Amino acid sequence: MKAVRLYDAFDLRVEEVDRPPSPPAGYVTIDVRAAGICGSDVHNYRTGQWISRRPSTAGHEFCGCVSAIGEGVEDLAIGDLVAADSRFYCGQCKACRSGRTNICEHLGFVGEVCDGGFAEQTQLPARLVYKHDPSLDPAVAAMAEPLAVALHAVRRLNPLQGEAIILIGCGTIGGLCGLLLSHLHDGKLLFADLNGTRAEMVAGICAGSVVALDKSQVRTALGNARLRYAVDATGSTKAIAQGIELLDGGGVFALVGISHGQLDLDPNLLVEREISLVGCHAFEDELADAIALLPKLQSSLLQFIEVLSSLDEIPDAYHRLIGGRSTKLKTIIRIAD
Repeated sequence: MKAVRLYDAFDLRVEEVDRPPSPPAGYVTIDVRAAGICGSDVHNYRTGQWISRRPSTAGHEFCGCVSAIGEGVEDLAIGDLVAADSRFYCGQCKACRSGRTNICEHLGFVGEVCDGGFAEQTQLPARLVYKHDPSLDPAVAAMAEPLAVALHAVRRLNPLQGEAIILIGCGTIGGLCGLLLSHLHDGKLLFADLNGTRAEMVAGICAGSVVALDKSQVRTALGNARLRYAVDATGSTKAIAQGIELLDGGGVFALVGISHGQLDLDPNLLVEREISLVGCHAFEDELADAIALLPKLQSSLLQFIEVLSSLDEIPDAYHRLIGGRSTKLKTIIRIAD
């Protein structure tokens, strides 16, 4: 079968590999229907930061059809349409036993510690596999994992109803946070991104407004109302610093982007204005809830994505994403019907 495998930084190959054997106890085989390219996939390709197996089949955002079941699997059947959990957690450490599987002491990710979804078939523990509505477009079902990441960030932000929120960064997670908030929150939404065209697209879909990271412009957009909530989905230390300056007292800033470099921060800004910085890592139990939201969000999600028709297109897609040449928020590869 065909698979896209990462050997090292800037070494991604489309290859023919053996199909998985019969699944061991507790595992299922999945015929992959669609898979998404995540910003972390591209980051790992550029830096090699999280390469723990060489080679490994990349891809942790995917959906498929269960085609074989290992001993002891009771809640899934051959033919079930499913979405995958990206978090390969141990289930035994103190964090896992407390329900915080996203901060498992031994946490790895699908496509890193085990083969992922950039292949015609893959195998996962049944505990990482969730059924979805059969009516979903596979390209939308493959969005379950990033939507869960965004839902976790929104819940960690926990904004009071009616309060304005600024979303900094209109990539996949920033856009999905905005989309969720447009359905779950009744306050005004502001969007900021260096790519003005992308910001306008996201704001249009999410019924928000585009602003620069400028206090006077934000004040004008809000009619001088206060701004106490922000999400950073860029990881840019400059954008984070600018966002902190925008927040009024009692604010909350949720950080969900992958950062480069260190933040030069005067902690007195946080103390005197009582601003909370909240880290958001992957997701906890939000995947099932995200999957349940997909039918309602399907029409909007389809506006966010570009769909490729072959695994062979993935290496070129990586290069386009690195060069900022994609006009959409998410690139999805259709692998099988």
